[in-house]
Amino acid sequence: MFEQIAANKRRSVVMLAAFVVVLVAAVWAVGLVLGASGPFVAVFALIIAGGSAFFAYWKSDAVALRASGAQPASRDEYPRYHNLVEGLCIAGGIPMPRLYVIVDSAPNAFATGRNPEHAALAVTTGLLERMNRVELEGVLAHELSHVRNYDILVMTLAVTLVGTIALITDFGLRALWFGGGSRRRDNQGGSGAPILLLLGLVFLIAAPIVAKLMQMAVSRQRESLADVSAVSLTRYPPGLVSALEKLRDDQTVVRAHSNAMAHLWIESPVDRVQGHRGSRLNRLFDTHPPLDERIMALKEL
Repeated sequence: MFEQIAANKRRSVVMLAAFVVVLVAAVWAVGLVLGASGPFVAVFALIIAGGSAFFAYWKSDAVALRASGAQPASRDEYPRYHNLVEGLCIAGGIPMPRLYVIVDSAPNAFATGRNPEHAALAVTTGLLERMNRVELEGVLAHELSHVRNYDILVMTLAVTLVGTIALITDFGLRALWFGGGSRRRDNQGGSGAPILLLLGLVFLIAAPIVAKLMQMAVSRQRESLADVSAVSLTRYPPGLVSALEKLRDDQTVVRAHSNAMAHLWIESPVDRVQGHRGSRLNRLFDTHPPLDERIMALKEL
């Protein structure tokens, strides 16, 4: 498990670098579509990528919490929530995260932040109401494992960076649709211009797919590792198994869900909405392993 945690840290660095590269390339492609070229486009792309990465590092957790409608959870109103998290933090040697609650009947939870010292944990009221003590402890241990395993940085950054890539490529495609490509040909001409324009168009179409695949790569292995890490905290696999079974059988969906945030939740709301768990092609883009696979793996521990 500790080898996997160390490997996750290395993969996080590679993944963040890949996000920045895709972001730079997306800005470059938009420049081609709009008729810009030369070192100006490269410098502008680096500025956009650097600014997005900087903002994502410092503010992605705030973006995720705001997008989900999370509100601070007071100790007086949610004593069991606070007590369970405190006990797990002591057992795992983890700093106490900020605790939030999302008023939503669907049971779900996520962790966010840039490191264990600046982490936040959010759960829905549906989770607090439907899980008994050992089940809730299992879910909270899973989310705290993301904190302890240093998953939260790259998973939270992906929220902002995937969204930024989608916005930039959408802007480029709209610019092309409304005449950006024809202006480029008029301004630059030459036999190479159509080829460059085609390359830019191909990348604008492919970039959101690449970003989605990277988002999936960020999450799937980390979810399985967090399940195992959670059991090492609670010393009671049946608790998390029972919680995952309840999540599998529940049909409600978190209202404030989005594709960009799907990988943060313990169960992806997007997968449930799209209802494609049986399709191999669609499962290629899933951010989580199927719940049945996770349950079977925990039962074998």
